[in-house]
Amino acid sequence: MPIQPARAILAILATAVLVAGCGDGDGATTDASGKPAVLRVGLIPNIAPEKQKAKYGPFGEYLERRLGTDVQLFVASNYSGVVAALVAGNLDVAYLGGLTYAQAREQADLVPLVTEIDQETGTEKYLSAIVTRKDAGVDSIKDLAGKDFAFGDPGSTSGSLYPRIMLTRAGVTCSSTTLERCPPLGKVVFTGGHDAALAALASGQVDAAGVENRIFTRLAKDGTIDASKLKTIQTTEVQGYPWVAVASLHSKVRADLTAAFEAISDPALLDLLRAKSYTAVTASDYDEVETEARRLGLLAEQ
Repeated sequence: MPIQPARAILAILATAVLVAGCGDGDGATTDASGKPAVLRVGLIPNIAPEKQKAKYGPFGEYLERRLGTDVQLFVASNYSGVVAALVAGNLDVAYLGGLTYAQAREQADLVPLVTEIDQETGTEKYLSAIVTRKDAGVDSIKDLAGKDFAFGDPGSTSGSLYPRIMLTRAGVTCSSTTLERCPPLGKVVFTGGHDAALAALASGQVDAAGVENRIFTRLAKDGTIDASKLKTIQTTEVQGYPWVAVASLHSKVRADLTAAFEAISDPALLDLLRAKSYTAVTASDYDEVETEARRLGLLAEQ
């Protein structure tokens, strides 16, 4: 995946081709109970979009069986594309990072439903990590002076926001207006997905990267990256990804969705979803994300 300018990714892509790709509007047709004929589900591309959509196919099939309605999955080319689709009314439900949710709730009336209990931490929080190569001469954030750094998508909570929080708390001065400036770091780039950030690190394009730790773990486990050459220098906890519904979706359907998540017991499906189980969340669970995102310039004016 090519490295892209930060502001180009951060801008909401409200183009006709983008929002048209979410579906044909069938989700607006409901039966007497308010259940849509097609439930339109959006997913942020925390890995390459085509891989993300294929990966979630079994989950879509589970929801179809559980809810008794067709499910249509949509993955945008970047995080802000899912926000654009929600705002345009082309999605009913979406899987968002905390930051993407903070961006979306400024523009659309959303109801958070659940988040996963993380397999690594055993809680509703997961880990954001700053990872480096073992040969980069970096043992702590202070050693990153003059080193090149990769974030994922600017809209990523664990690949952009929380790495910036860790950096700034350690004395790095990340600009809130020019996201590619974080002195005393060297060059700062935005790669898109976490997999692309790790690929840039492994190939030597950068010396360190901010990523979601469980994606790092999974890519190492499946051999996509050689973890023996990498090391983590710092982690921090992040409130789990929320599954959200548009407020216009019937309350019974929202309740049925919550129950569907809470009922998942198939180990293979839970592993696909990176979850031990699911728990309900509220809007206030993401207040810290919003506060920090405003401080660091990651809640753009829409």
